[in-house]
Amino acid sequence: MYKKILLPYDFGNSFENVPDQLAKMTENSEGATITIFNVITENEMSSDVKFNGKRFNQIREDKIKELKPFTDELEKRNLEYDIRFEVGRVINELLTEISDHDYEVVVMSNKRSKRDIKHVLGHVTHKVAKRVNIPVMIIK
Repeated sequence: MYKKILLPYDFGNSFENVPDQLAKMTENSEGATITIFNVITENEMSSDVKFNGKRFNQIREDKIKELKPFTDELEKRNLEYDIRFEVGRVINELLTEISDHDYEVVVMSNKRSKRDIKHVLGHVTHKVAKRVNIPVMIIK
């Protein structure tokens, strides 16, 4: 169905329901690729460099390790993926990523790991869904 999918990954959300939905979305689509995209905020970069002595490559490697359970689930379903990281403001970087590439759909998780949700959609999910001209699938 879809061949080029963007998956903005937020480490504060639960993505347990996402692999099954991605498998359904890519069914019968040879060459389908999922781009897992994470924005490392400037605050995270500056605090990690200042307090932990980490640089971008080390932060990136740490996040790839943190993603391993999720990417293992994608591999179990034979889903092709690549992982991309950018540094900056989350919404700005996401909108730039979407406008600079020919994604067919954006898939976002809106299921918080913590139960303190006050709004139906999170701030980033709402802004992306409102501003892009391609379909946005929000998985609970």
